[in-house]
Amino acid sequence: MTTTITLLLVGGLLVGLIVVALLAGRFVRRRMLDPPGVRAAAQALRTAGLAAPPLRNGLTEVSAVQALPYLRALLETPGVALCDPDGRSLGAQGPGGHHVEAPADGVVGHTVRAALRADRRQLVTLPACAVPGCAVTRAVVVPLVASGRPAGALVVLTGSTVGPYLIRAADETSRFIATQLELADLDVSRADLARAEVRALRAQISPHFIYNALTTIAAFVRSDPDRARELLLEFADFTRYSFRQAGEFTTLADELGNIEKYLTLERARFGDRLRIRWRIAPEVLGVVVPFLSIQPLVENAVRHGLAGRPDGGTVAVTAEDIGPDCVISVEDDGLGMDPDQVGRHDEPGADHGSDHVGLGNVDDRLRAAFGEDYGLVVETAPDAGTKVIVRLPKFAPGVTAGP
Repeated sequence: MTTTITLLLVGGLLVGLIVVALLAGRFVRRRMLDPPGVRAAAQALRTAGLAAPPLRNGLTEVSAVQALPYLRALLETPGVALCDPDGRSLGAQGPGGHHVEAPADGVVGHTVRAALRADRRQLVTLPACAVPGCAVTRAVVVPLVASGRPAGALVVLTGSTVGPYLIRAADETSRFIATQLELADLDVSRADLARAEVRALRAQISPHFIYNALTTIAAFVRSDPDRARELLLEFADFTRYSFRQAGEFTTLADELGNIEKYLTLERARFGDRLRIRWRIAPEVLGVVVPFLSIQPLVENAVRHGLAGRPDGGTVAVTAEDIGPDCVISVEDDGLGMDPDQVGRHDEPGADHGSDHVGLGNVDDRLRAAFGEDYGLVVETAPDAGTKVIVRLPKFAPGVTAGP
């Protein structure tokens, strides 16, 4: 038995050595097949990737300081700088950077403005430098134009020899910077659009609900002052959340908390005619959702669950943990509607007083945040109630709840 084990160990060692040898040979061959040009390109792409995130925040002093070390590594020059459209330096990197720190009315500032006016690269000879050992004598100034407007300039500092490679590298780097600045503009536009969509949803919070809530509270002032005080606090919390300015996203727990306040006010008005069923999985309470994305669905369900029904109706709110996704549904047992009418509520001239309000807005925001695989699914038919299903990823890159 001992001899057999020894033979197995020796055999296993030999096999292991053979595998290591094969892998080593494969590694050597890969290194031989990996030419220097490919490695240099990979390194350049990595460096550009590190410069991109700060530039996605726009061209500022902070983003310039963060991006310039990587831009200088890409260009391999004694110095590089970024200037604003007036020729003022936003930051410089390298031993030749002091040439750009002169006032905006200096040679570099004047050249930046000239380059932006002409929308052309400029080559300028710099004044004699008093800094000992400074080899910078010339600068390539490339305008940065993003979204059709002048955003600033890239200043590449070099010696007396300006070869075609440096010119080409400066042009390509400026295009890279301009692309990142345009993406930053798109991010701002997207955020502005998201805020506008939230404002639209806020405007659609039924004025009738606000009027009826206050009327209900007033009715309790004499008959049940303690109840009136509780409802007034619920109303204050509901409006504070609905009209807050913090962030495009929130947690499902916060959204459901606001919905609970809304339903408390509605139940004070309708009493036993409005019945609520909750089924919420605790695992999904931390999921990030677009702000005011579930509340409009519940408001629609309350309105349509009670419409034309003297005995009232039931609204069921469910949130489930389904693998990588969270599935939320809001269902009422009201009159339902023609499926062909779903989605027409946002068209100009639609009757927002009698139709489902905000569904298209919510669907657009879900798809913009999480992709076309996510959004609303509406199941409805005349006299069969309505069920709205929301599918969300439990985790999405770059999507976080606001403060």
